[in-house]
Amino acid sequence: MDSYTVKVSPRASRDLDEIYTYITEHLLEPGTAEHMADQLAQAILSLEQMPERNPVRRTGIYANRGYRQLFHKKYVILYRVLKQKREVHIITVRYAPSQF
Repeated sequence: MDSYTVKVSPRASRDLDEIYTYITEHLLEPGTAEHMADQLAQAILSLEQMPERNPVRRTGIYANRGYRQLFHKKYVILYRVLKQKREVHIITVRYAPSQF
């Protein structure tokens, strides 16, 4: 099975840092923050295989523009698949109940 290269945008990288910081500093749960960061990283890297397995985004500002979404716990990872380049571009990682 052919694999894709996963590229994380600067925005998505900031999103991941902010999630970690929020859990560590506001919820005072550094162990939980570390565990969630690891889980989100694993979910993102899972897109190396079969990135089109997740649905196209149908709501919010990313709706119907070719973006796909991967849900992990209470977070959504938005990404775009570039088939010709065999790349997956991670656009943003958000808390799922937020409106975007």
